[in-house]
Amino acid sequence: MGYTTLGDTGIEVSRICLGCMSFGDPDWREWVHGEEFGHELVDRAIDLGINFFDSANMYSRGESERVLGDALAEYDRDEQVIATKVFFQMREDDPNSGGLSRKAIEQELDSSLDRLGMETVDLYQTHRWDDDTPIATTMRALDDAVRRGKARHVGASSMWAYQLATAQHTAADLGLERFATMQNHYNLAYREEEREMLPLCDQENVGVIPWSPLARGYLTRPHDEYMSTKRAETDDYAQEHPYADRGGKEINHRVEELADEYDAEMAQIALAWVLSKDVVTAPIVGASSIEHLESAVEALEIDLSDSDIEWLEEPYEPVAVSGHA
Repeated sequence: MGYTTLGDTGIEVSRICLGCMSFGDPDWREWVHGEEFGHELVDRAIDLGINFFDSANMYSRGESERVLGDALAEYDRDEQVIATKVFFQMREDDPNSGGLSRKAIEQELDSSLDRLGMETVDLYQTHRWDDDTPIATTMRALDDAVRRGKARHVGASSMWAYQLATAQHTAADLGLERFATMQNHYNLAYREEEREMLPLCDQENVGVIPWSPLARGYLTRPHDEYMSTKRAETDDYAQEHPYADRGGKEINHRVEELADEYDAEMAQIALAWVLSKDVVTAPIVGASSIEHLESAVEALEIDLSDSDIEWLEEPYEPVAVSGHA
């Protein structure tokens, strides 16, 4: 396992971050696995050298955080780097259980820490941008979370580059904690972040931890085979962002062809491409089996040539921006 520094935090994290959306409560999403699987996945991740775990309060309505916390209770938590997120409404009858108001942030952070069984989370992230709350209010609440010792650092997830810039400038002007990381939508079949967000993160030394580096599973198997999977049929987000549009289907074919050439799996080629980008700190990889996790770690050993990268990227065509809402 390789390790790298997370933005300007000084924290060393594994080059693979385990995304915890795939375990929790199967009633929440059909493709989610239960508690036993979550424990097995976390155990194997630690065996493989992964020390970076990402969850969110909305994953399985908090169950993902609880399972992660229980699984990590068997280990020295000081050796692990834990991240979670806030924004989406947690309770239908409580509008203040979502958004990025001070009330929502303070209440939901306490709830997340309780489920995780922790006093402090390493990275607390805004899951989306809140149009209804002034960014200064949000940044003050996040800064207070750090000053109170409930979070070590704060990060952000999908938003427009101008919004990240606004948040960073607001924090700097007010002497508040700035966003240390950006968790954004980025993979071979969705590269719109290369226009503004990634250059901004590079310039500001913001750690980049992309979600969906395998395009919701689309880059893990041939196009026709993927379209018949449970994930493709039931994942609302995958349906809202059809990765096969425009150049995506050809990219899928080229990933398959290059995987054959490297005697590797498609997922490993797609992940090796993300890892080849200097601006990327650690892609967030979800896994529906132990084998998928082991395969992801093995992708670290694949060194794509410049010509391979150029060939994989060539079919890409601009698509509608996706993931901010």
